[in-house]
Amino acid sequence: MGRKVLVFAEVRDGELRNVSFEALAAGKEISGEGEVIAAVAGSGIGCLAEILIQYGADRVVVVKNDKLDTYTSDGFFQAYLQVIQSEQPDAVLLGHTALGKDLSPRLAARLGAGLISDTTGIEEEDGEVVFTRPIYSGKAFEKKRVKDGTIFATIRPNNIEAITKDTSRSGVVEQKDIEVTDLRTIVKEVVRKATAGVDLSEAKVIVAGGRGVKSEEGFEPLKDLADELGAAVGASRGACDAEYCDYSLQIGQTGKVVTPDLYIACGISGAIQHLAGMSNSKVIVAINKDPEANIFNVADYGIVGDLFEIVPLLTQEIKNLKVGV
Repeated sequence: MGRKVLVFAEVRDGELRNVSFEALAAGKEISGEGEVIAAVAGSGIGCLAEILIQYGADRVVVVKNDKLDTYTSDGFFQAYLQVIQSEQPDAVLLGHTALGKDLSPRLAARLGAGLISDTTGIEEEDGEVVFTRPIYSGKAFEKKRVKDGTIFATIRPNNIEAITKDTSRSGVVEQKDIEVTDLRTIVKEVVRKATAGVDLSEAKVIVAGGRGVKSEEGFEPLKDLADELGAAVGASRGACDAEYCDYSLQIGQTGKVVTPDLYIACGISGAIQHLAGMSNSKVIVAINKDPEANIFNVADYGIVGDLFEIVPLLTQEIKNLKVGV
């Protein structure tokens, strides 16, 4: 049985976030022989519609309004509620990002629908869609299904593989003018504290530092390694609390939850709060002077030694491989 699935694509700095493509792949899984519709909001974003079609959307709704250029809870709620009411989908998907975590429960509550958040897997059993999500800080997983009404779910980045881009695909693009009124919050300016680089929540490779980096300057070797790997730099709460880096880099129970293909933990002891944010990484490499550090209990590969000796050696070896030495 085919289902109509509506996917809300997320835009940052004029570009689609990778989790939008992963949500489209999830939408194809849920829809079966049905229709996958992508919705994208803002002004001057019509050029993104073709990309969404290439990644699996059958139809794209471009919601035009200059009040949607920067995310506000009120503005996007009004706009996307109108899209849902117009389309009447069987399922609604968003990325499990700061935007998705803010917007999805409000939309689901208004429509009287249940919400399955932080989905890491989707499958179909006996004609019903089954969602897998982590619980107890990733120590266990539960399976959920929606028995009645609209399916609402958020997709954790880096867990559902996006469909391969197909430039030959074609689809319908619709422009939708939506009125947005009575905004209680208006964003005048966005000031970014984090340096430019790979988005931490969507990074395939992360190099993270803990208290073992000892200082702000101690992150420099980690940044060099990250540059060679095309990776993002992260940190434990201990490193952030010690003011070695900005809290925007924090990974853990009270920071970002990440699931990269490769996670390199440098000078991180492995407190349970940190493990809650990264233990589901596909491959974990730990570098620590303490052979009894808890991080080694979850690591696939461990190196006992001084990170200030080991990390530069790793960086140099990667450089050598690139030039074929």
